[in-house]
Amino acid sequence: MLEEKTPVSPDVAVASTPPGSDTIRDDQKLHEKTSPDRTDKYAKYAGEAPDGGFKAWSVIVASLLLSFGYVNSSWGVFQDYYEKVLLSDKSPSTIAWIGSYTFIYLPGLATGRMFDLGYFRIPYFVASCGLILCTFLTAECKQYWQFLLVQGLFTGLFSGIIYALAISVVSHWFSKKKGMVLGIVSIGTSLGGTLFPIAGQKLIPLVGFQWTVRTFGFMVLVALGIANLVIDRRLPPVNVKGGLLNLSAFRNPAYTLYCVSGIACLLGLYTMLTYLPVSAAAVGMSSNILFYFVAMANAASVLGRLSAGWLADLIGPLNVMIPFTGLAGILTFAWPYASSQGALIGVSVLYGFASGTYIALLVAPPMAMGDIGDVGRRVGMFLTIAALGALLGTPISGALNARTGGFKEPGFYAGAMVMFSVLLLFVVRYLHLGRLHGKC
Repeated sequence: MLEEKTPVSPDVAVASTPPGSDTIRDDQKLHEKTSPDRTDKYAKYAGEAPDGGFKAWSVIVASLLLSFGYVNSSWGVFQDYYEKVLLSDKSPSTIAWIGSYTFIYLPGLATGRMFDLGYFRIPYFVASCGLILCTFLTAECKQYWQFLLVQGLFTGLFSGIIYALAISVVSHWFSKKKGMVLGIVSIGTSLGGTLFPIAGQKLIPLVGFQWTVRTFGFMVLVALGIANLVIDRRLPPVNVKGGLLNLSAFRNPAYTLYCVSGIACLLGLYTMLTYLPVSAAAVGMSSNILFYFVAMANAASVLGRLSAGWLADLIGPLNVMIPFTGLAGILTFAWPYASSQGALIGVSVLYGFASGTYIALLVAPPMAMGDIGDVGRRVGMFLTIAALGALLGTPISGALNARTGGFKEPGFYAGAMVMFSVLLLFVVRYLHLGRLHGKC
């Protein structure tokens, strides 16, 4: 993991405060104080993160099931179907706004703060119910504004709540193996992004769009139902002064610049996955194979995310993210020139692998840039800021496509954004380490 600049061990600091203690620690001016009446139930988990055991791994499985239940990990399939059938009177850029809202991490700011204060299972359950309901309601949508609200805005809000909570709790159970478990958690999205497009390709001709989405809803119900039964936090909540924001975190230039790099990367990272089926159709690919391009990219992403997690524990997350995100940027430049089936398959698979490393380790650096008692708020602030890139990226690419009628301009734009974020990651790495070489 990233090497800490403070002497505080993040997984020990909060847990080492005995129940009922009035000791107040001053880590990075956070002034955390454990609430005495809420620590007894966590006493059996006191001490360092277990980095294993049945309970710890059950939490990881629950977080994986959450990301599997995120149907819109396969948004490219919906983008293609809406352009051709349901919303054929709308431009690609207009339709892309639906998908861009589903990638929004805006609730991370509020839910991260809630996590630090101890509000975990109730918001997790409520958001799970909301996400399931939105999936079923998507099947009933007929007009653009309905899709925008249900499949876009509300799905994005509920997903953002669940994601921030599920990711933050990982740091309670794992420290030395944090990179590996973040990779494992993130493969749920890839597995869902592989299964849902294939299921959609088979089911839509047989039962139609509505029952296909309803089937997705039942799958999400099972996944999130199991997740809610087993997920739990390990450490007691802490009262971190400062309210919703911890502006002192931005005194760390590495954290500040990492937030900027997150915006830049997400402005371009989802473009290729969103428009891959559409671009394949534009060069004459059979409609029977279009959905499989997204599935192949997501399947390759499984290997990329697992490899990223394993490597991150050995050499540090930024040392993994920089080269593979750079590869994703290069492949984004190359994507518009892939005009044959073999070339598109190759680009899809390589891109899925490369982009998966960034998504898997997205929250690892901010997790390590401070104390664990404030991890929810710190990660939440980053996700909320990075959401600007996720929100605007695909609509900008869609507008470029509508203006030019091709995918070269969207590819150049998205590739440039990703490569710019890589340059920023180099600077972040240097600022955090204070030198050019080392685990980071």
